[in-house]
Formats: sequence, structure tokens, C-alpha cells
Amino acid sequence: MRLLSTLAKGVAIAAVAGAMLGSANAEKVLRVVPHADLKNVDPIWTTAYITRNHGYMVYDTLFAVDEQGDVHPQMVGDYALSDDSLTWTFTLRDGLKWHDGTPVTAADCVASIERWSKRDGAGQKLIDFTKELAVVDDKTFTLTLKEPYGFVLESLGKISSNVAFMMKKEHAETDAFTQVTDIVGSGPFKFVQDEWVPGSKVVYVKNEDYVPRSEPASAAAGGKVVKVDRVEWIYIPDPATTMNALANGEVDLWETPSPDMVPIMRSMDNIVIDVIDPLGTQGWLRMNHLHPPFDDPQVRQAVAYAVNQETYLQTIVGDPAFYTTCKAFYMCGSPNESMAGDKGYLEGNMEKAKEVLANSSYDGRTIVVMQPTDIPLLNNATLVTAQTLRDIGFKVEVQAMDWSTLTSRRADMKSIEDGGWNIFHTYSTGADSQTPVTNAGTLAGGKERAWFGWPNDEKIENLRDAWARESDPAKKKEIVDELQVRLYEVLPFVNYGQWFQPMAWRKGLKGVLVSPVPFFWNIELPE
Repeated sequence: MRLLSTLAKGVAIAAVAGAMLGSANAEKVLRVVPHADLKNVDPIWTTAYITRNHGYMVYDTLFAVDEQGDVHPQMVGDYALSDDSLTWTFTLRDGLKWHDGTPVTAADCVASIERWSKRDGAGQKLIDFTKELAVVDDKTFTLTLKEPYGFVLESLGKISSNVAFMMKKEHAETDAFTQVTDIVGSGPFKFVQDEWVPGSKVVYVKNEDYVPRSEPASAAAGGKVVKVDRVEWIYIPDPATTMNALANGEVDLWETPSPDMVPIMRSMDNIVIDVIDPLGTQGWLRMNHLHPPFDDPQVRQAVAYAVNQETYLQTIVGDPAFYTTCKAFYMCGSPNESMAGDKGYLEGNMEKAKEVLANSSYDGRTIVVMQPTDIPLLNNATLVTAQTLRDIGFKVEVQAMDWSTLTSRRADMKSIEDGGWNIFHTYSTGADSQTPVTNAGTLAGGKERAWFGWPNDEKIENLRDAWARESDPAKKKEIVDELQVRLYEVLPFVNYGQWFQPMAWRKGLKGVLVSPVPFFWNIELPE
């Protein structure tokens, strides 16, 4: 069988191959190569997209966003807003069960919203405007606002991290900064924890008790109809091995093909390559604002002057058809695109960067840059940054690790001397990045409310509040412009470019949904 010759590169990959061979032939098994290894399984505790994707397999949401970005009920059956626009009433639809067979209740949902709101930017804002969340009966709860707020359904139905996934009350009452490890959802798949092998394979099986909605599937909305018996995420860190496995039919779908493999695969008749996320992706160079030297805005500004988006995009994407330079914090092409306050950042002005760094508080200390070696795009972005920093006068130590390790370590606030970090790279879909409420990178609430890196700026938070309150589009745009100016001054992250990530799958595979998130319901295997 060609599987062994394709995958037997090293002990870990050979183990993957053996695991794949063990699957029952009678089952319809969808085999997916995900963008990263799954190690953290609580999608509220982390914003990591691999954990978000896992969340969509096993959990469900009250509301969901379709392909056009419109919000629809998902777990909710009926809902209403009072005449004074202050009280929302939500009633769950019939047939909702947890994977252990117990019914989903309104109390589960209230506890889940409360936990999610402690970690997500949109959730934080929603709770800021909320007076009370109250259970009415087993299937009904209310959300009463302090003042009218037009982002309630959009918050509960946001499509990407952190998603407002519903959990059992006993799990949702876990501290939001402690991981839930007992995975019992109500979604279309069940997590087979006994077959989970970190670094190798994750297994999900069809939830036979799941009752899909009657509407057609559209992104995260509509009927989540599962058309396979089993989904296996096969973690293969080597891109060439993954490409060969896909070409030979040993795996069915590659979530994030390596850019250098795309031209080769385009010549293969049995592989389909397409961009399923029309919003695109934004790159974040994230600095730790808690500790020197990046607690000094001048040091952050030096980095922003040195970064050349074109260099990053050529390195990590390559094909100009898949990328664009973009200085907007809230995504080019979105209603909140703004170029206000441009200081000449992101153009590789090395002389200006050296000048600003020389006048800053930087004292020559070593900068720790975390390098996720198993994600080619982020690995390459890290290498570009390391050399760029050295070129303007930083002393740099690059520390190699896998992505799952990085996503755990980035949550640690300890000092650099005690094993902390200064810089890591990530990316955010347009679904997350296009508004001041949903863009986690622009949260500036410090240790309590900001995303990893923990910037703290009262003006940014006040402007985000003003944008959330404002209903007039023209005035919202004015607020975004003011926000863009302030974000350039504070630099919660450095935007290293915008791109469109293709996906690859076997020809004949049907039902891949257009969405910023890869979904595995609705997919049919080739005959």
C-alpha cells in the first residue's frame, strides 16, 4: 500500500501511518491534515484556531453567521427583543442534548455566556452593557441590557475566536483562566478522547443524536448535517509528505497547504485548490507589553518602522495573487478599513528604525522570539523578524517549539528572566479582525481584559466603547479613524500583511463550505 511509502518518514509519521491503517474500511472516514497539532481542547481558554476548529466539531452555538456574514439562530428556536430594546428573550429549540444524553438547558447557556465573556473581546463588551442574565425556565433565558446595544446577536454568533460555544453548566462554571478537560458538547461530532494522540491524531465520530436545523448549511449557520461516520485529523508536520499523501488519496483534505507546494499541486488533476475564506487573513507580530523592552512604545515603534510587509508576504506566501500589503488595523476591504495616522510604518525604513531605537530605553538585552517550527508560514515570519531586529540593533534569541507549546506559553505573564517571552507571530482571519469589538489584537485592557501581550491604554478602550454604542455609520467611521491613529501610537501589534490562504482537497470531495473556519459537516467523500 502506498500509504507506508508516503508517510514513513521518521518515527512519528510512521506512527501516524499505522494509526491510519487501523481505521475500519467499512466506515466513511474523512481524513484531514490540520494546520497544527491539537493539545489544548478548551476553546474558551485559548483563541488558537486549531482549538476553535475542535470547538466547532463538538460544541454548538446559540447563533451563527452565514456565508454573507448575516446572523441566524442555531441552538435558539425563538427569540424576541422588548419594545424598549433592553430585554432579549431566548428559547432553545427542541432536541438539544449533550453527548452524555442529558438535555441542554437555559442554565447551561447562561453559565457558558458568562465564562466566554471573561475571555473574548466581544463578550467583554456585551457583558459591559448587560444588567442581568437570568434563567426563566429549562429552555428560556433573558439578557437584560443597561442601555440599548446593537451588537448582541453578532457577539453571541461570532464565527471565530473566541466563539461563544455552549458547555454544560458544570464545565462552564470552571474558571475562565483554567482549562476544561472533560469534553462533553452538544454539537454534530463527538470527541473520542481515548483515541486522541497529541502530535499524531485526533478522532471525532458522528453524533447520531444531533438534530440539525432544516435550513441549508451556509458557513457556521444552517443545518450541520454530518455525511461521514468519522473524522480523523492526521497531524503531518512535513509539507512534502502531506502533499504526497493527498495526491495518493491517503488523506482527503489539507487545511493550509504550504505556499511552495501550491504550484506543484496545481499541475495535479486529482487535487482541487481553492480559497474558502473571502475575507482574508491578517498577520500579527505580537510584542509583550508587560516587560522591557517592549513596555516602551518607542521600542515598539522602531519595530514598526523596520517591518516591510512586502518582504514578509513574499517570504510566507510568495504568490502576489494571494496577498496584499495593508496598513489598516481593521482589514483592508472591510467597512472599517482606515489609513488615518500613517507614520510611514511597515515600509522597511531601517534608518528611521535605528534612530528611534537609539533614542528609546532599549539597553541591549536579549529579545526572546518564540518560533513555531511546525507551521511554515509562522516559522518563516519569525525568521524574517529575527533578522530584521538584528539589523536594527537588537540582540535576539530565537527559541524553537511547536505551535501548541507556543499557544500555552504565550499565556504566561512571567518575566523574561523566569522563562517568559518578548515576541511571537500569529494571524487572524478577517472575521475576527474587521471590527473594534471582535479584533482581539486591539484590546487594550491590560492583564485583566487584553489578549496575550496585554497592552493597556484607556483611550483605545474608550474609543472601542464609543464605536460599540454608535449606530450612525458615518460617526462609526470617524471613531475608527481616531482609533487607527491611536493604535499607531500604542502599537498593540505590528501588522505584517494580509493574505488569502488556499485549501486543498481530493477531487470528487463535495460540500466544502465557504467560510473563514474549516467545517467538516456537509462534506461528502468521493465515490
